[in-house]
Amino acid sequence: MQIVSQKIEDILDSLRHLEVDWKDDTAIHVIEKLRELPVKAAYSVAEVEALLDADFDEGILICRLFLGLSKDQFTAQLHAARGSAGIGVKAYRADGVGFLSDLSRLGLLQAMAAEANRQAHWSDVLVERLRSGRGSAISGQRRGRDVEDFAEAIIRTVFGENYEVRCTFNGPRNTSAKCDFAIPSKSAARILVESKGYGATGSKMTDILGDVHTIIAAKRADTALLFFTDGLTWKERQSDLRKLIELQNNGDITRIYTYAMADQFERDLRQLKSEGGL
Repeated sequence: MQIVSQKIEDILDSLRHLEVDWKDDTAIHVIEKLRELPVKAAYSVAEVEALLDADFDEGILICRLFLGLSKDQFTAQLHAARGSAGIGVKAYRADGVGFLSDLSRLGLLQAMAAEANRQAHWSDVLVERLRSGRGSAISGQRRGRDVEDFAEAIIRTVFGENYEVRCTFNGPRNTSAKCDFAIPSKSAARILVESKGYGATGSKMTDILGDVHTIIAAKRADTALLFFTDGLTWKERQSDLRKLIELQNNGDITRIYTYAMADQFERDLRQLKSEGGL
């Protein structure tokens, strides 16, 4: 084979758009079922039951489409509604009544009626493309920022302006790492707070483990590291959550908090403030 020296321009100029059809067999079947679904002012669990009985996986997908939820969001919400019961076909066959009741509690019947009777507008398709594309990314950003803002409001209540946000703090032995909050400052951090909120599973939920390990390696041994997080999708990534819990049990993370533990978060901050003379 002849040895050649390629240029990036040669590759870029040779690239082409890879166009594929997004519809597989499942999508085609689901579209057919949606078109066959009668338009009614109200729907009952019997109609949902018929969809699940015909093909459970396709029926669940239709339920999720009516609710406007991603697979991760739907799974997390259904798990929360079902408690210790399963959400798969075996659980449905074992307790169809309970399964359908739990689906109804998610607002499925109301969502079906609302969508079936919605007045169509030419922009609806474009709005949906915007929602599923750019909107999905924005939702993730806002979800994380909401958790960060919530944690910051409590930090400000306790420490006033004596903290720094989204900074790189300085540790011993010329170490440093990024964190969401350094108290009282990034140059003399005695308390570090990392905050993350999740609405979908994915690599970001694993990435936080690397971020936390980096912080632990960079900080002083006596610097408290608090982790504020929330989101039902942690239930789908329990292996990652267990690793964070293990870090907390080992003393690498001082404590992990959720929205429901906000009062404890503030109490602990006040105690750390008193103990550290901050």
